[in-house]
Amino acid sequence: MDARPLDERFAEGSEAALTDVIALYGQPLLRYCHHILCDYHEAQDAVQTTFIKAYDNHHRFRPGTSLSAWLYRLAYTTCVDLLRHRKRQLVTPPPVAADPDYIGEDLRHALETLSPEQRALVYSRVIEQRSFDALAVIYGKPAATLRKRYERARKKLAQALQGTPAERRSKEYETHTG
Repeated sequence: MDARPLDERFAEGSEAALTDVIALYGQPLLRYCHHILCDYHEAQDAVQTTFIKAYDNHHRFRPGTSLSAWLYRLAYTTCVDLLRHRKRQLVTPPPVAADPDYIGEDLRHALETLSPEQRALVYSRVIEQRSFDALAVIYGKPAATLRKRYERARKKLAQALQGTPAERRSKEYETHTG
């Protein structure tokens, strides 16, 4: 077993390092892409494409920098490219099959009101609980800018969720119990 850090081995193009990177970051990137794309199968494709891009461009990665941030940035741009391609095709997304990361219809519609960057930001803050400083490294923007964008996205998401069947059920429950 090679005792060198994973980022060094990956930068050299080691296939064993790629296997380790996939094992370490595969599931988190899949959840990240799923919440940006709102489609589990497209997210799987995006993650696979991300790892292919990462391996093809391993020489561009600088050891000592954050491998995680580099991979998330690649995943984000891959998702945005897929969304642009989807938009050009003018096809509505297919209904979601039952999968472990299913997003309910109310939440799916609400998330679709957000831009891909806003969805990525909300997911990274809420689900992955990343700090704004960590997000600044991923997105290459100041933490204060991302904080403000996150607040706007949160408000927009809350507005989109108002009036959904789940929201109405919640209000009915509060009326009957309160």
